[in-house]
Amino acid sequence: MPEMPTNWKDEIGNERIPQRTWLSMPVIGMESEFNVWLDEVEIDPKKYWKQPGAFIDRELLPREKSSLQLPTGGAVYFDRGVIEVVTPVIELGPHSTARMVRNLWEQIGYVRDQLTKWEKRTGHTVRLKAYSAHYNISFEIPKSAQSPNRNIRKLALLLAYLLPVPVMIVGTNRRSTGVGVRPRGNRIEITADFTPDPGLMVATATLIVGIVREVISWPTYDLSILQKLPIPVIAGVVPGKHTTRKGWLTKDFHYPQSPYTSDINAPIWMTQYGKKVSLRRMAKQVAWYFRRSIRKFSDPFSFRLLFAILDGRAPSMLELIDRPTAYDDVGHLCRWGMVIHELKNYDAEMNLLRPKRNAWDAESIDEYVLERVRARAFLAKELEAVGSKQDPKAVSLMPRTLRRPVKRRRRASMTRRRNDTPGRMMPPRANDYLDRRGTSLLATPLTKERRRRGERRKNHYATPYPDRRLTRSAYEQVFLKLVSGGRLRVGNDIYRPVGMKGWYHAIFRRDSDGQERLLSIDQLLQKMNDWI
Repeated sequence: MPEMPTNWKDEIGNERIPQRTWLSMPVIGMESEFNVWLDEVEIDPKKYWKQPGAFIDRELLPREKSSLQLPTGGAVYFDRGVIEVVTPVIELGPHSTARMVRNLWEQIGYVRDQLTKWEKRTGHTVRLKAYSAHYNISFEIPKSAQSPNRNIRKLALLLAYLLPVPVMIVGTNRRSTGVGVRPRGNRIEITADFTPDPGLMVATATLIVGIVREVISWPTYDLSILQKLPIPVIAGVVPGKHTTRKGWLTKDFHYPQSPYTSDINAPIWMTQYGKKVSLRRMAKQVAWYFRRSIRKFSDPFSFRLLFAILDGRAPSMLELIDRPTAYDDVGHLCRWGMVIHELKNYDAEMNLLRPKRNAWDAESIDEYVLERVRARAFLAKELEAVGSKQDPKAVSLMPRTLRRPVKRRRRASMTRRRNDTPGRMMPPRANDYLDRRGTSLLATPLTKERRRRGERRKNHYATPYPDRRLTRSAYEQVFLKLVSGGRLRVGNDIYRPVGMKGWYHAIFRRDSDGQERLLSIDQLLQKMNDWI
């Protein structure tokens, strides 16, 4: 019998992880980055704390480099001037997107609580300002089944055309700048602005995962498919190369005008088929095409909320005056189980229409719009400086024949107040309640009592996510066991977890002689009843 290596590094050697997932089930996961403000001055957390354990008051399971495994199952580490929290892998299935988002907010809540304790010990103040969110979806097609028109690079480019409009309507705000897609070997990564409302984040994750998983199953990822399917994209918009890593990034200045500060209900955007529609309608058409795949991984609440936003029955953050204030103090102004103030008091928010407002950021939204206009001047220079020669070529999808729009005779308005202009940013009001309680079987007609407008039935979407029956995924339970402090029985031996190797392997040390052993997450899933 060969001797077991005494160190997990000897067992793995210098072999690289294969370009496919080592897990038996396709998975998803999320990451979020936050800027750190210490005593209202932005700092680099790595230079100040060195590693996250400096502000956490308990010993944590070590991971690669300086990252640590949190008691909530995820991880925390410092990366290029920000603090980043990560969820464990979660297998795909019904309600999986809600589990992923809940897990992310649990990591955020734990880090925020530890920073609050550190504040009390040191007398400093720490604020987490949201920066970005990354949605990761596994890509398990082996290289032997890939082709020049069906590989992860082609997939990333195709998604860079499909995803930006629906993602910006559901999950971004008026100060957002773009949506990115990055191929990461065995997974595809969607990068967007952080969504401070948990319910909206679940709806955004549901949208992204449903679209990506459906597109992965397509026989080809060539861009010509967008000229054949009833999926609208904005004509003439070409995604730019990602500024930091391989991939694509569609920014606000890639469009004729910034979609983030425009009226999302105005039909001013030309599609590749030569038809002008609004951003909201375009987003709904894209989501409706993928509705079956979206429903497959979602839950009833987030599915209804998603299409309520796309229908205009629930507000989008792009309809607010400015970016929500919760963005500037994550963990205090927004947590799991909360609804951000601007959505909870949407009618009052619409009454604040003025150039400036009191918030953490002194720059008004008008000044921000001018800043993004100036950023367009650097577009050509940025595109020349980044990118890889191996990346597929992005093209401009334009209508084949631009037909002159037919002028239709407008119907006369039924109201005498023709000069009234309704608020553009207000969602359309629901149809008047139809009283169906009357009956012709009675001898004399009853007096019909109509309820007042405020008393009629309404769909209330400004409610926290109902997670009372949301269970844990199988892989979540494995990671919670790893950080629980328990021990694992393997045969006659007892092992204790001492570290993590990526997201697919855990390092165990035998109590009897200290020898280390590497076990995959799938192996641990089969040993859930062997923990003591």
